[in-house]
Amino acid sequence: MKAILWFNNNDIRLVDIPLPVPGPKEMLVKVISCGLCGSDVIEWYRLPRAPLIPGHEIGAEVVEVGQDITQYKRGDRVFIAPKVPCGQCYYCHHGHFPQCTEIKERLPGGFAEYILVPEAIVDRGTYLLPDNISFDESTFIEPLACVIRSQRLAGIKRKQIVLILGSGVSGLLQLQLAKRKECNVVITDLVEKKLSLAQEMGADLALRATDNISERIQLFFGKKADFVILCTSSLEAIDQAWQCVDKGGTIIFFAVPGPEKKVIIPLNAFWTQEIKIITSYYCGPPDIQEAIRLLSEKKIEVNRLITHRLPLEETALAYKLVLSGQEALKVIIKPQLNVS
Repeated sequence: MKAILWFNNNDIRLVDIPLPVPGPKEMLVKVISCGLCGSDVIEWYRLPRAPLIPGHEIGAEVVEVGQDITQYKRGDRVFIAPKVPCGQCYYCHHGHFPQCTEIKERLPGGFAEYILVPEAIVDRGTYLLPDNISFDESTFIEPLACVIRSQRLAGIKRKQIVLILGSGVSGLLQLQLAKRKECNVVITDLVEKKLSLAQEMGADLALRATDNISERIQLFFGKKADFVILCTSSLEAIDQAWQCVDKGGTIIFFAVPGPEKKVIIPLNAFWTQEIKIITSYYCGPPDIQEAIRLLSEKKIEVNRLITHRLPLEETALAYKLVLSGQEALKVIIKPQLNVS
């Protein structure tokens, strides 16, 4: 079978590897759609495990199940999580599923024609897709689940002012979820097309990232933001976050800069203003279930975020599109798509 082997963003190879044979408690799935996540192009995050088959936003069809599997059958449409918590450790019991220390297995990447799903992920990380969620839409389950988790950790509630820095896929999902809570939402970016889409999706203000964001928010709402969500790793955006958060507010690091970059926190000012800084990484089973529900009920619009559908052979182009940060939003790899 064909698969993509990623060494770095400039060394992405199409390779032939043996078709896996599932054991008694494993299953083989055919990948129909797999999204290219912004985290897939972050080299400092991915290089420690390179070379690897990338892709973790997966919609697939079951083609073969092991003899001990009864809950799935050939032809089932499924979403598969890239890793699963144990559900039993200290961290899982306290709701910190992404921090589970017992995670032993990861799903092989979705930029391949087929995936062998290991036992643990068959048991706790595979979800039947509702009939009204397409394979392409299923690639948003994991990123939406991460967004759901971040807003829950932050405690975002109705009618609050939310500033989202960055209008990529994550930023636009954050926008839609916050608007469902009837929040007042400001979003920023450097790309006009993304800002126009954000306005169409309900943003109260869609501002160029080079504007005086703090001043614009205060003129419009009469105060600064209750929550600032960083959906970009830009150091300039981090400085904007410091300037735009109101007293008693919260800054959420949904994206982070590379470890070589130094972030200076104005701690003394934040101390007197009781400003919180939190991080949010990945998601847990409850977030995935909520994401599936929202997508199934058509409460979150995702099809308008899809800008490219490419065959496996054009994965290197997909990386270039995402890295450019211009025209592309969600780029989906379609391993079964024939190259004409």
